[in-house]
Amino acid sequence: MGSAQAETIHEERSKYRDITVTQVGDRRCLLFNVHRGDRNQTCVLVNDKQRLVFDYTRMSFSGLLLNDQPERILVIGLGGGSIPLTFADLFPSAQIDVVEIDEAVVSVAEEFFFFEATDDMRVYVDDGRPFIKRAGIRDQIYDYIVLDAFSGDYIPEHMLTREFLDEVRAIMNEDSVLVANTFSTSRLYDHESVTYQRAFGEFFNFKLPSTGNRIIVAQLEPLPPRIELVNRARQFSDSLSKYGIPILEYPSRLSTRVDWDMGRRQLTDQYSPGNLLREN
Repeated sequence: MGSAQAETIHEERSKYRDITVTQVGDRRCLLFNVHRGDRNQTCVLVNDKQRLVFDYTRMSFSGLLLNDQPERILVIGLGGGSIPLTFADLFPSAQIDVVEIDEAVVSVAEEFFFFEATDDMRVYVDDGRPFIKRAGIRDQIYDYIVLDAFSGDYIPEHMLTREFLDEVRAIMNEDSVLVANTFSTSRLYDHESVTYQRAFGEFFNFKLPSTGNRIIVAQLEPLPPRIELVNRARQFSDSLSKYGIPILEYPSRLSTRVDWDMGRRQLTDQYSPGNLLREN
């Protein structure tokens, strides 16, 4: 028996990309057309909307092991809205700001993925970097920051550089945690790792064998000991189970081992990722 064919239920071309929504059974997916073909950006189970479909989405909540009571949350990149919706459900009193550069993505998330902005979950149609820079100028602090923006095949170039990470640091305090969704298979892996290390010092590298994603978890303060991560995982185990987040497995996966070439140059606004890739 072959797998069911996905039905296209929506297509449009925005200013930034081709957007497609498909559905197979109760699994509805948002796809962006990128250089190597279509890629699922997010999926939702229509009959079990709270359950997170992708590993990387679930992994984005690993930062709760470092900050378990975020009150101000920033999510850069909306997709179908799974990450901010889960935060809103987990922390009803939290203020959540979502930044999405593509207005069409916001409309699609609202129409097809059950996303709805509220007074406590605001959406800003803006580029994430200038939004963060302006927040820093206003001395705005966020407790939990998720970087989940993608453009073409990878993260936008201007959100990979040391200067950008310094701007992110400006909206963090000693309790804040940064969670960045990147790829473990990227040709930029070494450069990206060096850049984060220069900006934050030691960070947690979170990878799973089942996915090509890696989550970078960083904070301004020294990282907590393993026992603290384990205790917080136990604290969240029941509340995260309905989302399909296996938080008890995460402490052993958060690694500080340097598995990159520390001799590589850090990425800067002058030494750009795009130029680097074109050199290879």
